[in-house]
Amino acid sequence: MKSVTALVPEELVFVGICDLAAQVRGKSVPACDFADRVRRGVGYTPANICLSVFGTGGSTPFGTTGDIVLMPDTSTEVSIPIEDAAPEHFCLADILTTDGDAWPHCPRNFLRRSLQRLEKTAGCHILGSFEQEFVYTGVPLEPKRAYALTSFREQGNFGASLIAALRAAGMTPESFLPEYGPRQYEITVTPAIGMRAADEAVILRELARGLAARAGQRAIFSPILAPEGIGNGTHIHLSLRDQGGNAVMHEPGRPYGLSVVGEQFTAGILHHTPALAAVTTPTVCSYYRLMPDRWAPTWANIASQDRAAGLRVCPGSASAFNVEYRVADASANPYLALGALIHAGVDGIENRLSLPRTAGVQPLPRTLAEALDNLRDTPAARKWFGSEFLDLYLNFKRDEEQAVAGLDPQAICDRYAAVF
Repeated sequence: MKSVTALVPEELVFVGICDLAAQVRGKSVPACDFADRVRRGVGYTPANICLSVFGTGGSTPFGTTGDIVLMPDTSTEVSIPIEDAAPEHFCLADILTTDGDAWPHCPRNFLRRSLQRLEKTAGCHILGSFEQEFVYTGVPLEPKRAYALTSFREQGNFGASLIAALRAAGMTPESFLPEYGPRQYEITVTPAIGMRAADEAVILRELARGLAARAGQRAIFSPILAPEGIGNGTHIHLSLRDQGGNAVMHEPGRPYGLSVVGEQFTAGILHHTPALAAVTTPTVCSYYRLMPDRWAPTWANIASQDRAAGLRVCPGSASAFNVEYRVADASANPYLALGALIHAGVDGIENRLSLPRTAGVQPLPRTLAEALDNLRDTPAARKWFGSEFLDLYLNFKRDEEQAVAGLDPQAICDRYAAVF
């Protein structure tokens, strides 16, 4: 009888983008062909940018026509062997036209343009980090274990494995801790310059999901799992650096301890926060979290060391001093969220805005619909995105609203939790 040699699985690399739904989508290619794909890219379909968070195709201006190219950025490549399982091997990409130009609707290019605008206007770079909360299903659903050593023990090796994976992916983990809600944890990494800050936010989420799946569990980054429950926030920390890498955000004795350029940048973000919410808290259930007594903001305001503020000034030395934007969660695309914040901040610098001296400035929108109206009615946002991209985003999110229209709040939370 002729013997049959067992097949050895061939390693694949997933090349993807974080799209408008904050989902990493794309194609896998054989690892042996990856170097060639880095040179010529991976073909993709324009309409795929309009795939909903629930995986359905909504309205799209592209129809069935056209081609785009996913061009891998090897600085984002993650290749982590997993014992007795396929490796975590993926790479994030830019979206190009077939002529090699930046595609106007590419989220990474949106952030890149904001970074270029900041450098041109103020000669500054952004140093940022995304502080992310999630629910890990591999522990008992027990209340009143906030920040407890018991909760830390119960997650077993998940946290340690995640820390190791992040380090292997070129990141510097800072902390892993049990958070306030049942089964809720928080993971932080050191800040990074520019594009890398958003890349790391995407990579962190995908590694957490991948490791949890291999343990037969889930890492759920949805904004909130029950309408009256505890939400998962994503707090975006921002500071400015000059061309030499020196901190320029802090000046003792000035309002909130902010330098002139720091105040102008922060004032721009504060001014635009009711519109920014459509990008940074972009799902229907995001607004169940932005409620009083949830340790979440309800006003577009600024305060020092107040975790209920929309913008929190974080004290420290000049190098550690930063501003934390708290009107955000992990249903947001990190490239769009960070890019929109930077564009808003540059508006503040260009218009020499100053911060108000009162705590409450503007209320946050109470629904996604209100936030989208605010974004639509903000002339500056049309300049940030470009008219076509902004209209595409607004229509995309309106379709998402309609997809859950008529569902009760718990059913809406359940639909989003199944995805994020």
